[in-house]
Formats: sequence, structure tokens, C-alpha cells
Amino acid sequence: MVNYLLKKSYRLKDLKEVKFKDLWGDHGVFTTMWIFDKPPKILFFKDHIKNLIKSSKVYSISKLSLRSDIFNLLNKNLSKKIKYNHLLRIALNKKNISISLRKRISPSLNFNLKLVNLKRQKPEFKNLKYKEILKYLSKLDNSKSDICLCSNKKIFETGTSNLLFIKDNKVYSPANKFYQGITLKYFKTKIKKIIKKDILIETLKTYDEIILIGSGKGVASVKTIDQIKWKRKSLKFYRILSKHYQSAIKKCPSYK
Repeated sequence: MVNYLLKKSYRLKDLKEVKFKDLWGDHGVFTTMWIFDKPPKILFFKDHIKNLIKSSKVYSISKLSLRSDIFNLLNKNLSKKIKYNHLLRIALNKKNISISLRKRISPSLNFNLKLVNLKRQKPEFKNLKYKEILKYLSKLDNSKSDICLCSNKKIFETGTSNLLFIKDNKVYSPANKFYQGITLKYFKTKIKKIIKKDILIETLKTYDEIILIGSGKGVASVKTIDQIKWKRKSLKFYRILSKHYQSAIKKCPSYK
């Protein structure tokens, strides 16, 4: 069961506080950001908000003051006196804005992926149709495991993160039909070339490393996929990506 530091909902039209709703399963969008330190910092904050506003328009969630409303609610609910290490989630539908904070759990190096025949609806958007995924995730220790979403023998993403695959010092990502998160976009500016291709389950054993990247996990190296007896062969690119990620953390400004 998730323990929340904060969970609040507000009416979109007038920002009046209402009973909390997580909005999972609704027609809407969300973003999850890492908030850390004291005073608080939010990693890739501007990019997350920009993407959230863009996605909200696709889902016909329209309000001219939406950006400023989000900032006002964050200023109202975040404290400069708390040392954070939490995941800040903002969710929107046509009626409500929901804000929540839950503890961020660092992934272990003994990390396992579980292959699941499941695919997100409209995966190019960070939409709220996540209930099936959450059913699986609720049964796992998220510090040690995640589900790998597969369809038609292809791999796309995990329940929480994007995936990169390393083979012969080359970096690969699924070709399409997955959500390209803000953290992945950051790494695209740091890695000379990420090759897009269909990642087939039957070819997984040929990869040396499988790496999760996202707001929740940061950078995580997969050690095993028990179903196909895959085991990590190296930590080389995990260490490279971790250095880039640490650099982004150090440069992250305090939230204002």
C-alpha cells in the first residue's frame, strides 16, 4: 500500500479543494516528477510541465490559466522546510487536478524484470489508463522488480520506465508505440546515437545490458529476467548513464 505525504484534489474550473481522487482510469493525463532536497528541487521540472500542458490539449482539457493554476497549487502545497525525496504526481481530467507525493524508492542492483503480455492504451501519451498495470505493480517490491510490457513478441517499456538495450557497445530502444519520457529525452542529448528497432523477446539474450530510465527509477540496471534466464553481462553503460544523471541532479535549480 502506497503511503502519501500529500494527496489533494481541486476542481479545475475554480481550484476549490474537493475530496481526493487519484483519477486512475479516467480520460486524462498525468506526469510524475522527482522532488528532492531542502529547499526542494524538481528534476526536469519545466520539461515535465510543458509536456503535461501539451498532452492536456490532446485530451481536450482546456483552460487558459492551466499552467499558472498548476504553479499556484504547487506553491500552496510544497514546503521549503521539508527535505524531500518523493515522487510528485500531477493528474488532470476535464473536472479535476490531483496532486500527490509519495516516497521515492531507489532501485536495487539486484533488479528483476517480469515479462507481461500487456500494452498501454495510446502509449505515445502519459494518459491515466493505468489500472491493469497498477494491478501488477501492486504485487511487486518496486525497489527490486518491474513489469516489462510486451505485445506480439515485442518489448516496449516497463510499467514505470523507458528501456534501453545495450549490445556490442551500441544503444538500442524500441522503435515505436511507447511513451518517450522526459528522462529518455534527456539521455538522447547525451548519447551520440540511440538505434531504434523492434526489440523481440527471442533476441533478449543477445543484449549485454538492459537499463530502465525514468523519474521514478532514475537509472536502474536489470540483473535478471527469470522467465528467459537472461542475466546481466556488464554494468558499463549503466555507469555512464548514471554519471550523466548525477550531473543533471547537481545542475537542477531549487524550485521557486
